[in-house]
Amino acid sequence: MTIQEKLPFEWFVGFRYFKSRKRQGFLSLITAISIVGVAVGVMALIVVLAVMNGFQSDLRERILGVTAHVVIRSLQGSIPDYELVVSEITKIPEVRITSPFIYLQGLVSVGGKSNGAIIKGVDLSQGRSEMISRNLIMGRIEDLEKISSPSSDRETLLPGIILGVELAKQLNVHLHDVVSVLVPSGRITPMGQIPRSRIYKVVGLFQSGVYDYDQTFTFVSLQEAQHLSGMTGRVMGVELWIRNPDSADRVANLIQEKLGYSYWVRDWMQMNRNLFSALKLEKTAMFIILTLIVLVAAFNIASSLIMLVRDKTKDIAIMKAMGATMSRIRRIFMLVGLLIGICGTILGLLGGFLLCGILKRYHFIELPKDIYYISTLPVKVEFWDVFFVCVAAVLISFGATIYPAYQAARLDPVEALRYE
Repeated sequence: MTIQEKLPFEWFVGFRYFKSRKRQGFLSLITAISIVGVAVGVMALIVVLAVMNGFQSDLRERILGVTAHVVIRSLQGSIPDYELVVSEITKIPEVRITSPFIYLQGLVSVGGKSNGAIIKGVDLSQGRSEMISRNLIMGRIEDLEKISSPSSDRETLLPGIILGVELAKQLNVHLHDVVSVLVPSGRITPMGQIPRSRIYKVVGLFQSGVYDYDQTFTFVSLQEAQHLSGMTGRVMGVELWIRNPDSADRVANLIQEKLGYSYWVRDWMQMNRNLFSALKLEKTAMFIILTLIVLVAAFNIASSLIMLVRDKTKDIAIMKAMGATMSRIRRIFMLVGLLIGICGTILGLLGGFLLCGILKRYHFIELPKDIYYISTLPVKVEFWDVFFVCVAAVLISFGATIYPAYQAARLDPVEALRYE
């Protein structure tokens, strides 16, 4: 028994109609165009969704590299008993690192150049400098404490400061250079509030990969930030890092219940909710827009099947005269259109994986760092995205077969063979 004899009747006829014939050159061309149309749509969807996933994943990693998982602030503006708060938080098993902090807005100046910056005071005790240390490209976090700096007459002690690489480039500052920091929150005098100024020695440069952070942030020790802000013995808040960043919302709710509503607890997802919601909406919009490419290809599938029905009118009439039911005729042409959709989907799947692999291996598309968070085009292929793309392509292709198959099934064999 041959393979053709083993196939069901609908499959046997459907495969024969799907194959190209020399005398059906134009029909085969339309079929090829339909396959290519589905393939291009599937490939475009896979590549675009992979880029969107890569962008979101890379952005998430970079944000988590420079921001805390959970931030605790007081509704009073500062936390005087922050050591008690830290001791209470560390009882939670999920908490890995805690770090009291102070944020200040100021002006960093050197050699006639100046730039606005955020001065952040960080706690250097108990290894709480891990998140800064892993982004350092030059220097050491331990040097934020006062270090010796020789002057013309004697050796003085200067506190250290760490600058972002982009800020250092704008100020033309290098390691071990001396900079001046001016903050507006100064002491109150009869003449009004006088800004505080302090001289620092650059002891490190950090690069997070996020342009806004690298251009704006500077780090000093917590004691120096307390001196600059006049918040001796107090901090603005407490940052903490947990073992699983995805459970930050649950940990934040637990901390909120522990500390009460005199404190304000936010997790990293809340702080960046607008950004990630925009990315999710953009991904959905791109999926809908690019699905239209597959929809256009589906019209080609429908038109090729309609022409196939007209070309096979005599064959359909003979099959019906020999006892083929309407449902069998309908399944034959549905199978032909489904084969076109499946072939296009497979080709698009292979093309999408190939293009994603090329983009991932060779970073030949560069992005401006001052506009985007990243400098290259990231790619991350996710299984469920590929699955939904393939299912959508096959379903749209199948939907295009319904009308031509229905018309073929309704064909009257008497009318078709009247003039034969």
